[in-house]
Amino acid sequence: MRKITALVAVFIIYTAILNTAYAQLTGTNFSGEKTIWRGFDRCDFLMDTLSLEITPFKAIESEGFGINAEVKGKVRCLVVVPKTAAAGNPWSWRGFYWDHEPQSEVELLKKGFFIGYINCDAGRQWDAWYDFLTKEHGFSKKPAFSGMSRGAINAYAWSVNHPDQVSCIYADNAAIMPESLAKIAELARHDVPLLSICGSEDFLYEKNTLPIENIYLQMGGRMTVLVKEGTAHHPHSLRDPGLIVDWVVKNVAIRSSPPEFIDESFIKSYYYGTESSYLYLKEENTWMTARGPGYTPYYEQYEVKGKSRYGVSSMVIIVPDKPAPGKPWVFRSDRVDRSALVDQALLAKGYYIVVTPLTAQSGAVMEQWDQVYKMLTGHGFSKKPILEGSGVNAGECFAWAMENPEKVSAIYGVNPVMRSLMTKKNLFDGLTSIAKAGIPLLIVSGSQDPWFKDHTKVIEQHYKKLGGKSKIIVKEGQGHFITTDPESIIAQITKY
Repeated sequence: MRKITALVAVFIIYTAILNTAYAQLTGTNFSGEKTIWRGFDRCDFLMDTLSLEITPFKAIESEGFGINAEVKGKVRCLVVVPKTAAAGNPWSWRGFYWDHEPQSEVELLKKGFFIGYINCDAGRQWDAWYDFLTKEHGFSKKPAFSGMSRGAINAYAWSVNHPDQVSCIYADNAAIMPESLAKIAELARHDVPLLSICGSEDFLYEKNTLPIENIYLQMGGRMTVLVKEGTAHHPHSLRDPGLIVDWVVKNVAIRSSPPEFIDESFIKSYYYGTESSYLYLKEENTWMTARGPGYTPYYEQYEVKGKSRYGVSSMVIIVPDKPAPGKPWVFRSDRVDRSALVDQALLAKGYYIVVTPLTAQSGAVMEQWDQVYKMLTGHGFSKKPILEGSGVNAGECFAWAMENPEKVSAIYGVNPVMRSLMTKKNLFDGLTSIAKAGIPLLIVSGSQDPWFKDHTKVIEQHYKKLGGKSKIIVKEGQGHFITTDPESIIAQITKY
């Protein structure tokens, strides 16, 4: 009998533990009387404005789904609970205007997200609300934020001061305070992606959205911008919130680990183009311009800054999503801008793009290029990268190749100029060792480039006499800054 009683006691304790764990997982451990918000359990609270004590509160029936009444000396707060919580208890924190255009929150609830809200501007009460949900109820320590208009003021104000406690921010026709805009780079540094939806006729697009986007592009952050044509400040959101919800779900996911060759001397950022896509919004009967991650491929970028063995200026490695067999790479001697279509196409095919280091006073240095080559090939990169450069930077490629002909698969140059900071040797004379090593040349030049006759044509003539392989593409009527057809270039490069 005692054994049975003991087993029953153990069973009761075990069941209680399971119930507690389940309650914590699903959010059903909130005390107080619940109401229903759009088909989901809603738990209301009051926070004392001075002591920050949080106590249960029953929503006022006449308010419907919203919040209208204020309680003196208190702040209204609430949580909406999903039917089944997703792993890690993710949640979306609405910045203001509770229940206005709630379609994205409803869909997030269906995907297991909690929805949190506090009816005041960002400040110490927000800190207390965050602690209440994360420490006492096990919510994720990195909520997603949703801010419409003034709500974005709150989302940004809290996030720039807690950048390590944010997963992502969806800002809609966003307002932002100057002090938050001054700190917005902190969010990019902490890898907080932004989604900005704005009407083309809302003055906040030019005042806020574009400045934030410019900062994010400069800092290498991820920002997706959606602009609704012919729309002013209202209506907020999208009638079909699928784009918003998918973006939030993707960006609360655990971040990937850096490649094994990346150490603490590198800073992570992102590289992507700025070309636009155009989407038709059927329910709004208008078009939307879309740009940024999600509408153009984006890639992790790792940069060495400050004094290092690779120079006192930056060396950059842009990593493809799926490296091609053998880890092919491009050793590029000039910076990669966001219109580098050839490099973007190579990334899509699994090539790494490696931007060579520079020193503060001397520019390109042979020894530092050698160190980068040694480090990457030591981590399994191809022992024969493609060298790429335009103008005088192409000259640096020729300079390094003439000293390391056995380490180069090909040279791709745009309007090359045969001069170098790396060596005092005559680069035209150096073509001999390059040709003997069988290194093919791919050169694209404008017929009106001032250096076309003295450099491109001379390279072509010398290389032909030396028995080297070269392909020269002349862009008739174009000068030093030319447009190229990336498909034909890629078709040639990938043969090497």
